[in-house]
Amino acid sequence: MILERFEDTGLSQFSFVVGCQGSGEIAVVDPRRDVDVYLDYAERHGYRIAYVMDTHIHADFASGARELADKTGAHLLLSGHDEGEHFHVQFPHEDLHHGDVIRLGNVRLETRHVPGHTPEHLMFMVYDGARAEQDPIAILTGDFLFVGALGRPDLLGDEAKQALGRQMFASVRDQLGDLPDGVEVHPGHGAGSACGAGMAGRPVSTLGYERRTNPYLDPALDEDAFVAKLLDGLPPIPDFYPRNKRINSEGPRSVIPLPGLDRPLEPSEVARRAESGEITVIDLRDPLAFGGGHIPNALGIGIDGPFANWAGWVTPDDTPIVLVDQDGDPAMIERAVRYLVRTGRDYIEGYVRGGMGAYSMAGLPLATLAQLDAGRAREALSRGDVRLLDVRAVSEYTAGHAEGAVNQPVADTRDGVPAIDRSEAVTVVCGSGYRSTVAGSILQRLGYREVYNVVGGMTAWNRALSDTAGGREAA
Repeated sequence: MILERFEDTGLSQFSFVVGCQGSGEIAVVDPRRDVDVYLDYAERHGYRIAYVMDTHIHADFASGARELADKTGAHLLLSGHDEGEHFHVQFPHEDLHHGDVIRLGNVRLETRHVPGHTPEHLMFMVYDGARAEQDPIAILTGDFLFVGALGRPDLLGDEAKQALGRQMFASVRDQLGDLPDGVEVHPGHGAGSACGAGMAGRPVSTLGYERRTNPYLDPALDEDAFVAKLLDGLPPIPDFYPRNKRINSEGPRSVIPLPGLDRPLEPSEVARRAESGEITVIDLRDPLAFGGGHIPNALGIGIDGPFANWAGWVTPDDTPIVLVDQDGDPAMIERAVRYLVRTGRDYIEGYVRGGMGAYSMAGLPLATLAQLDAGRAREALSRGDVRLLDVRAVSEYTAGHAEGAVNQPVADTRDGVPAIDRSEAVTVVCGSGYRSTVAGSILQRLGYREVYNVVGGMTAWNRALSDTAGGREAA
């Protein structure tokens, strides 16, 4: 039997290959957009991709199911429970319904309809016929059951979340109840995804362990208590989620070969077009490098942080993207492109030839995002020289913040900060300095006159506070 997990660390997303070594046939479940990883895997092992399936119409990433099926001739199997729903698949495919069976040599997959996260959601039970014909060895749960959590029911809006929450209650009770404790649980996401709240860090569990430890599987919860618990404390919904739902229902276009990798752009052209607003430059370097000097109007979204989430969330929809790193490293540019297309950002025009090194050597205009250590930032705030903008999530801010700080999460800064005038000096802080760099670069694009970033974020702020006798602030 074959059961392989492929992880997209940028979106905390898992896809799977399931199959039979004897027959050489495999199925790919929930493939990501850049499908060459599955083509390479199949070629390397001598397998044939016979089926491609999605558990549901995804919101957090653009699916590669259509493209992978097109490139391999595999059967494209998608949920048939989307009829009459707001999002439904509009391109050719074969419908899967509750109870359908897919056979791959000695391995079979049985489909169960588990609505709740979405109306059409499916789960796949995996059987290894060479070992046990009647007992599943694993369940591929998609965004239905996570390790330590369940899928959120609110992605279709407030008007749908109560009904979906009650469907989730029924799915948990009706579709998990007859399965053995020993069956492995392989979810579609791990910790860091916004598709649920409270996911554990491990990528796999057993159903028995989830029954004992997953708070949403507590049999003492009645339906009302279950729904209230499921809807409590959910993270904000990134606004690229609805875009991806639309892309995945209408049919994602091909992104292989990956866009922009064959288009090095001269620094002078990038400078001119960035100044005019024709393009959006994304600077992939770390916050300190970005702060020291960057292309004016660039967004500072470091590749070594949660790049995929923030690039998907704050990049404008109406301008092509140009990437820049320090030296024009092809591997780093390709990594960024892969993250971008997975979030539906396909309009990547190219990258700066030679990176920021070449741009600086050309003597072109540079902008800076001044970096303040926490002690100096606190002193400036106490003197009234700056306004402090805390761009952490509301829950983080509520748990503790600097006195006088204005809270506005990163994504909400795209249209400015109403509480702070653009002529005022503003110092931006987050947890570590990553999100504040993203937000600081947004404010600079919007024309805020004087923007600073707190190095080390609230971690450093609290350390500076602890070194000051009599400090009362907390975070």
